Amino acid sequence: MTTKEPLNLTMLCDFYELTMGNGYWSKGFQDQITYFDVFFRDVPDKGGFAIAAGLEQVADYIQNLHFSEADLDYLRSRKLFSEGFLDYLRNFRFTGDIYAVPEGTPIFPREPILTVRAPAIQAQLIETYLLLAINHQSLIATKANRVVRAAQGRSVLEFGSRRAQGADGAVLGARAAYIGGCAGTACTISDQLYGVHAGGTMAHSWVQMFDTQYEAFKTYCEIYPDNPVLLVDTYNTLKKGIPDAIRAFNEVLKPRGLTKCGIRLDSGDMTYLTKMARKMLDEAGWQSCKISVSNSLDEYIIQDLLLQGAQIDMFGVGERLITAKSEPVFGGVYKLAAVEKDGQVIPKIKISENVGKITNPHFKKLYRFYGNDTGKAIADYLAVYDETVDDSQDIEIFDPEATWKRKRVYNYTARELQQPIFKNGQLVYRLPSLQEIQDYCKKEVDALWDEVKRFDNPHTYYVDLSQKLWDIKYRLLRENNQA
Repeated sequence: MTTKEPLNLTMLCDFYELTMGNGYWSKGFQDQITYFDVFFRDVPDKGGFAIAAGLEQVADYIQNLHFSEADLDYLRSRKLFSEGFLDYLRNFRFTGDIYAVPEGTPIFPREPILTVRAPAIQAQLIETYLLLAINHQSLIATKANRVVRAAQGRSVLEFGSRRAQGADGAVLGARAAYIGGCAGTACTISDQLYGVHAGGTMAHSWVQMFDTQYEAFKTYCEIYPDNPVLLVDTYNTLKKGIPDAIRAFNEVLKPRGLTKCGIRLDSGDMTYLTKMARKMLDEAGWQSCKISVSNSLDEYIIQDLLLQGAQIDMFGVGERLITAKSEPVFGGVYKLAAVEKDGQVIPKIKISENVGKITNPHFKKLYRFYGNDTGKAIADYLAVYDETVDDSQDIEIFDPEATWKRKRVYNYTARELQQPIFKNGQLVYRLPSLQEIQDYCKKEVDALWDEVKRFDNPHTYYVDLSQKLWDIKYRLLRENNQA
């Protein structure tokens, strides 16, 4: 994998991060320790869970935070910032702590994906990029995971570069799609930079460049004999495309003893055409020939094709994956959860008339409970930072919004999900390989009950609060006359 050059994205921030920072500096808050949580409120596509992604890019960003003299000159030109604040920015670097769930972890609404403990100006400044990185890649990883699960074990390739929203949307989207379970991408640079295997077949233009479709197929097989995949729908799939492909396979591959090959369809009635294609290929002795399809696919179309008996071995999924077309916003937010005063952690809460926007206060731990008998995830559990779950003892959990709904958990293992990523500004986390992240994601998704993984009306997976955290939250609500 090619080493990536670090990119200084310090100025990729909302302008109010800087105006607030200047205000904090003027009031002497620059050393005030704060705690911020990144979390989201709703799963895209009304699904049962999302997939966390983007942490590696967060780590790259944090390690390269600095203001250049050109940056400071620009800020000075705005005539809003004091020279003292600009001097502070001249020596700026991140010195705080970051905790996060590993990439590939199934995540649920209102639980902290990432927590920042840092001086106020530092914590405020990084808000925009953290949300950008996590929102985008978590969105695409979540969509990819839905598509991959719909394919029921068949390979899915990400084909969306030309329809992505910009270069980063294509490159990092392919990375996120791989985390979600895609086998590879059509995006070459994503392979070069991140090791997402790039591959492809041919376009219709290849076929059109030759005098005959057969000549195009034969030439391609001669150039790439080890695993040629021929696009068979340029003219007439059943009358010309598949017969010409079989002829090319017979005349080029068979004499060499080669059997690995494929065809691709990009239009038409995929169920009917793949059934007929499979019959024609098998009758010609090409049972080894794989059939792949593309053309505006998503999880629902894939699900329907397979229910109708389509004979498909691989799916190429483009625009509806790389843009998460059905719901293209992840909606992660960054909210203050606590501050430190005289060595004490003081919880903070955001209150709204919209109940879903009321935050969970305090510096928290996030646990996931797994049944020892099933290996399945039972529930997630938010506790105050100084609490510890002893999984040798039974525990009673309850729905924080309907406290009469209670469940006793026994014979379980409690795993703390967030891990230290940065301590005192230093990276302390081993960033796993992309393959390791994908393997971990598959393992953790497999640990969810099928009911949670339904595309429509999934079972609600509970994120419960400890009694201590619930008491703190409702005390803060009462103190603000909201409960």
